[in-house]
Amino acid sequence: MASGVGTRIADLDTPALVVDIEAMERNIARISSCLRDAGKAWRPHTKGIKVPAIAHRMIRSGAIGITCAKVSEAEVMVAAGIDNILIANQVVGTTKLQRLAALRRSANVMVAVDSVQNVQQIGAVASEWGQTVGALVEVNVGLERCGVAPGEPALQLARAIQETNGVTFEGVMAWEGHTQTISGVAAKERAIAESVGALTMTAERCRSAGLPVRVVSCGGSGTYRITARQPGVTEIQAGGGVFGDVFYNDAGAEVEFALTVHATVTSRPAADRIVADSGKKSMSGDTALPRPLGLRGVKKVRLAAEHATIELEESNEQLRVGDRIVFLVGYEDTTVCLHDVLYGVRGGLVEAVWPILGRGKLQ
Repeated sequence: MASGVGTRIADLDTPALVVDIEAMERNIARISSCLRDAGKAWRPHTKGIKVPAIAHRMIRSGAIGITCAKVSEAEVMVAAGIDNILIANQVVGTTKLQRLAALRRSANVMVAVDSVQNVQQIGAVASEWGQTVGALVEVNVGLERCGVAPGEPALQLARAIQETNGVTFEGVMAWEGHTQTISGVAAKERAIAESVGALTMTAERCRSAGLPVRVVSCGGSGTYRITARQPGVTEIQAGGGVFGDVFYNDAGAEVEFALTVHATVTSRPAADRIVADSGKKSMSGDTALPRPLGLRGVKKVRLAAEHATIELEESNEQLRVGDRIVFLVGYEDTTVCLHDVLYGVRGGLVEAVWPILGRGKLQ
């Protein structure tokens, strides 16, 4: 089947990862406008987007730069001409640190740190390469993953950065991800205010100790609408919401569904069961299950390696073998990385075929 620009969506071979460009552009505009109105800079996370062309669209819409998860992702984005990047994870090990120092020669690349040992390693390698790397102290505000405790422990690490050659203290960052799925607006607002408050308190503690804090970075697609209203935050990292998947919409992102997987019905073994050619190798179900579009009476969706099985509440013949079925992506972070190509469509036709250049960039 055809798969180039001008191809009808219905003619794409399946499974195919498809983004509605118009819906995505509206999502980009919606997030950008929200943050601009709140007086916050936008540094969208691209760990799930992985396509430099889409990162450039967000920058044209007002983003100051991007956030990445890995050095290899940052390398892809720098090669595509993006020169302001936060790697919002700890970068550890000589090989990765040498690549980080090499990137620093052509772009402003910052990293998150949460230990003196890592700061010293970054400083030593960066100095060998004649570079200085910006560092943000990652603060644990309740997610219980990475990060130092707010307040004094974070201040002590900031001081260590200031005292280390090859590293410069840029500010603090956190991820209030544990608040994303809290039900009830008031409860979620309280939890975000408490978590982000611990981060901004830490920033003020650093300033009071004479340390300049240029960046206070946090916020994701499931929290940005509330986090953007918190005083003291300078930038928001929400990015995946531009694709508008099931998880982020359930978490309150209030964006349009833009990302889908197009599949083919390959079996109707029973009147109340539909099987399609889009299993775990093309759709993730770990955080939120993909959702079939336009199908009545869906009881359950099950994913196997190669198959998506849809159980119906009642028997019907709405779809037959060979028919197309479209799934809303459950969680884009773990779905986009399964594909080589993202098809950008407008008005029923393929407008762009984007290689997913960040796929497999795990180091």
